[in-house]
Amino acid sequence: MKLDKKQIKFLEEKSYLEIINSSKVDNLKEIKRKYLGKEGIISQFLHELKNPENVEKRKELGNLINLWKKSLSKKIEELEEEQKKKNIEQNLLNEKIDIAWEGKKLPLTYAHPINYTIQKIFTIFLPLGYQIVETPEIETDENNFSKLNMPLGHPARDMHDTFYFSSKLLLRTHTSGTQIHVLKKNPNQELKVITAGKVYRRDEDDVTHTHQFTQLEGFVVGKDISLADLKGTLELLLHQLFGSNHPLRFRPSYFPFTEPSLEVDAQCLHCQGKGCNICKKTGWVEVLGAGLIHPQVLKNCGYDSEIYSGFAFGAGIERLLMIQYGIEDIRHFYLNDWRFLQQFRLL
Repeated sequence: MKLDKKQIKFLEEKSYLEIINSSKVDNLKEIKRKYLGKEGIISQFLHELKNPENVEKRKELGNLINLWKKSLSKKIEELEEEQKKKNIEQNLLNEKIDIAWEGKKLPLTYAHPINYTIQKIFTIFLPLGYQIVETPEIETDENNFSKLNMPLGHPARDMHDTFYFSSKLLLRTHTSGTQIHVLKKNPNQELKVITAGKVYRRDEDDVTHTHQFTQLEGFVVGKDISLADLKGTLELLLHQLFGSNHPLRFRPSYFPFTEPSLEVDAQCLHCQGKGCNICKKTGWVEVLGAGLIHPQVLKNCGYDSEIYSGFAFGAGIERLLMIQYGIEDIRHFYLNDWRFLQQFRLL
């Protein structure tokens, strides 16, 4: 093999082109063997330098060959490492196994019946000029009791035994506290408000009671508001829910925050007033409580009760649904059982 500077430079450039064009680790190994192996080209050149005829060229060409050898070795090692990583990544992709089990395909359901009923009721009241309001589920004793005409020691508090965080903070027992929030911020203004949300009481869990349920609250404040306004509003709401000709019954009752107070019964949908287990043989089912807002509640919120009056009503959403669809256990609403929920997909 001819040993001169020109030949060494030519083979050096050729070796670099070969490794650049190689696409596999095996190709690089072959190039490495060709140039750097014991019988490779570089070894042959170094062996040729030992010939006495090349003594004058030994220093110059030896440095050139060694630099080539060092540079070529480094490039080959870098490319080998890079190609090994690519091969590993490709193997991982090829051998990838999806260890997840295919989930069960559950039938598509629609809005939860509680949420659906809330939205349906809102659509009844929005055209009447009511505004939707949300208030906190964690309430103060003042807003939940005192300003609603139930001071400390009032016997009505016993019916609202609830969960306390401290002597002043508790989980709200009803949505009537919304009245206090709104009225305090808007003293001596005419208002129409509708709201709904979770409330909490320390009840034993059974087919008709649970420590948490959903309550609807509506109230109106203005001038010359009377029981006639309240009665017409409740008839509109309940006839929209139960049917336009469904019999209703209004009877007197007592709530600390309304005066006078009343409760509304609907004729039992299942026995049509004949008497059954659902209506406890009476033919009627209680659906909501209501009344004119107590003057003291208005005063507590900065209203002039000599000028302004109002009415309020509240109903349990679950109770309305149980009556409407003959649901015998309130706990069905909270079990997240699609077999139960899918029955409401066509509501």
